[in-house]
Amino acid sequence: MRIAVMGAGAVGCYFGGVMARAGHEVVLIGRPQHVAAIQRDGLRMETATFDEQVRVEAATEASAAQGADLVLFCVKSTDTADAARQLQPYLAADTLLLSMQNGVDNADRLRELLVQPVSAAVVYVATGMVGPGHVKHYGRGELVIEPAQGAERTAQAFIHAGVPTDVSENARGALWAKLLINCAYNAMSAVTQQSYGQLVQGEGVWEVLDDLVAEGLAVARADGVEVAGDVRAAVRKIAETMPGQVSSTAQDLKRGKPTEIDHLNGYLVRRGQQLGVATPANRVMHALVRLMQSPAASV
Repeated sequence: MRIAVMGAGAVGCYFGGVMARAGHEVVLIGRPQHVAAIQRDGLRMETATFDEQVRVEAATEASAAQGADLVLFCVKSTDTADAARQLQPYLAADTLLLSMQNGVDNADRLRELLVQPVSAAVVYVATGMVGPGHVKHYGRGELVIEPAQGAERTAQAFIHAGVPTDVSENARGALWAKLLINCAYNAMSAVTQQSYGQLVQGEGVWEVLDDLVAEGLAVARADGVEVAGDVRAAVRKIAETMPGQVSSTAQDLKRGKPTEIDHLNGYLVRRGQQLGVATPANRVMHALVRLMQSPAASV
């Protein structure tokens, strides 16, 4: 397959690199410092089982997506609309866009802007960019994607590349399950700048995590969403399976970048208001991260 990765950060570089290693034609579209390093040396992929430079195309412009069968859409939720508009002139009518983003509404937003088929993907992976053109994999790496034109072919390609992938009719429920996990950990990790394993050692932390999840489940029920799996158990397991992971929100704050908090805890707060469900714990976390990412916080 010809695959373009729009937003070649940690998630995009990891899955793009995996697909390139499996023999697919991949182009990573990202920031200049990463692109320059990848063009020069290849993409360094550091995992538990291999550490190598993967030869892959890289570019800074959306035009590099020309001719792609599949776009791994990995930009921040705050950049969804702008990135979609940049891509639009270069997409074929049957190019599948796979939204591999945090939050639960990005695929719907893409469908409002584009005529191409769109599928939401639930991404379970711990990765980080540790240098220009250097992605490190900390754990997991499976996908759940919703049915769409081209989704089955895409799932098989991922499976053949070693990525466990499931096409699920309840991908929305899985998206919500991940949203609630993110709402539990992301803001707490960001405020404390601690990894998940460190975080849960704190007194009263499990109780706060439970409060955040309980509010999210209440919003989901009011919204008619059947949340997939046992979210409370999944939250507890995250600390075991990804103890060294620091949330993407924490990483953004540390780098002085805008976070996705409005599409995580902030989304739950807004949806709760619309549905008449109180979300005080999520409101606090949303407000704290917003304060910390404001210009005044660094003065």
